[in-house]
Amino acid sequence: MTTTVGYDIGGAHLKVAAVEDGRLVLVRQIACPLWQGPERLDAAFDEAAGLTGAAAIHSVTMTAELTEIFESRQAGVVAILQKARERLHGDIRVFLGLKGFGSVEAANADPLSVASANFLASARLIANRRPKLLLIDMGSTTTDIVACDRPQGLTDAERLQTGELVYTGLTRTPVASVATRALLAGEWQGLARDAFATMADVRRIIGDLSGDVDIHATTDGRGKSIAESLARFARGFGRDADMRHLATWQAAAAYVRERQLRTLHDGALQVLSRPGLDITSVVAAGIGAADAEAIAARLGRPCVNFGALIDAPAEHRVWATRCAPAVAVALLQEK
Repeated sequence: MTTTVGYDIGGAHLKVAAVEDGRLVLVRQIACPLWQGPERLDAAFDEAAGLTGAAAIHSVTMTAELTEIFESRQAGVVAILQKARERLHGDIRVFLGLKGFGSVEAANADPLSVASANFLASARLIANRRPKLLLIDMGSTTTDIVACDRPQGLTDAERLQTGELVYTGLTRTPVASVATRALLAGEWQGLARDAFATMADVRRIIGDLSGDVDIHATTDGRGKSIAESLARFARGFGRDADMRHLATWQAAAAYVRERQLRTLHDGALQVLSRPGLDITSVVAAGIGAADAEAIAARLGRPCVNFGALIDAPAEHRVWATRCAPAVAVALLQEK
């Protein structure tokens, strides 16, 4: 039986998914803070090798070429593919977006088709299985909003214009990039435009963050308790935290989360405003799938999780949903 492994190489995570005869048998997310140096990707590949080393086919997509350690996106693609070639043993096939799959050599000759094309893999797999679906895939850093039958933008630059890419995510996004003011104890409060806190802090304060996706260090290197998260969040208000007033701070945090949801809703409305588009349902994906479900409800459309669209055991469906592009490039490669 041939095992095909899909890899979604991001700037914060390496996601891997193994399939056999069209059925998902393994899916994992591995922390990979690539901005700290290329050796982080080496370590992530080493960790993945214990899970996927025996695979015959390795199917690769990426967004990590945007990481600031690379001088350009093209240079990032080439460097990441070189790492893949060094670490993966077997037949490596690279996803080139609309051009399908190619060899490492073909990908090196056309790096811009490889760059940040992972959303197209998810969209293609979904469109092959069910028409008229809108994908909302919320990761740790960004959110993809794609009409799977008719993606419009291909590059990040184009997708930032079309609403298909919203640069906000469940955990790593700084609070100051979501809101410049917030409600606090019945009054508007301006926020310091600094990276004191992230949306992970916001979600810890309101009790809305699963520990298994809360895997990156905090902005100050301290812990992830509610008190420590609140201290970072309050700093953005120019204040010190006071746990005696936790409910007041939770209301402020809930407002910031609502501001983030509104940007996703706006992106979805922009995508859906395209003439001739017929969308009946939403597919929720990413670690922020619950927020994607909330946007579907605001749009008045039914929602299904990505993991329910594929042939996967029940125990893998949550992580299949969270790692949709890795699953997609593995399943597409088997066709």
